[in-house]
Amino acid sequence: MSDRHPQILSFGSVNIDITARAERIPHPGETVHAESYATGLGGKGANQAAAAARLGQGCGLRVGMAGRTGIDQFGALARTLLTPFGVDLSALREDSAHPTGVALITVDSKAENIITVAGGANMALDLTDIDAHRALIETASTLLLQLEIPLDITIAAAETARRANTLVILDPAPAPAQGLPKALWQALDVVTPNETETHLLTGIFPESQNEAAQAALKLQELGATHALVKMGARGVYYRSGSEEGFVAPYKVKAIDTVAAGDCFNGGLATALSLGKPFAEAVRYAAASGALATTRLGAAESAPSWQEVITLVETGKSD
Repeated sequence: MSDRHPQILSFGSVNIDITARAERIPHPGETVHAESYATGLGGKGANQAAAAARLGQGCGLRVGMAGRTGIDQFGALARTLLTPFGVDLSALREDSAHPTGVALITVDSKAENIITVAGGANMALDLTDIDAHRALIETASTLLLQLEIPLDITIAAAETARRANTLVILDPAPAPAQGLPKALWQALDVVTPNETETHLLTGIFPESQNEAAQAALKLQELGATHALVKMGARGVYYRSGSEEGFVAPYKVKAIDTVAAGDCFNGGLATALSLGKPFAEAVRYAAASGALATTRLGAAESAPSWQEVITLVETGKSD
């Protein structure tokens, strides 16, 4: 890694996504013929790094990715696909004992999806990865975390960041049925669940602003300083300290919701790293997520910083 450390570091999963597009998602035991399929970059860690890096190219921010791939063809492909985004891959380790993670995705005609993930090398991360990347975590302004690597390593990364006053943004996905351990709540700053994850963490399914407000308050009571409840096409509710607010959904034509949440978090990290006030940063994050739904794919659906600015300022995408 160069002396110019990344200002945003994503510490997490790197996958190759194999995405099939079909009229509908099959029922258990049923075979449905897909209209097409594609192979691309995925993993919530890689998606968030790619999104932040594409945004960062437009505003001067450096972004790095810490994690593991195998030494297989999928690992080489992941690195090849991450490189054009401008992500610093010096902290992406090669694991000779485990294959690169893969995700099997089906997307239907309504842009809904189901995903099956085989974690591979992602699940082999251990404390040696924390030791190897400690300086990067401590010098970053923002650390992006997800839950597609071992939970104890996510906690260790968050605790390392907290001691260094690095802002910790956690995407609690996939949310464990038993909730998050207290140690993780104590080490994070911002938590960004979607509706399903909000329900698992708080017992509240946010179908309205009022329910989202209750859930956001509960997330703060659990330990988050800043709580964002992502309600998809219904907008975003947030609480930051005692401040709260709602960002209405941007009007875009959604064709694929894969990785929209990752682009949201990439946009949030970018805006906060630029010093935007929290309420304003949420608008940039929501615009990033909305724009991602207008394009096919995961990481490749990430928008540019100028596209986000245009949508925030005008309410319209190009």
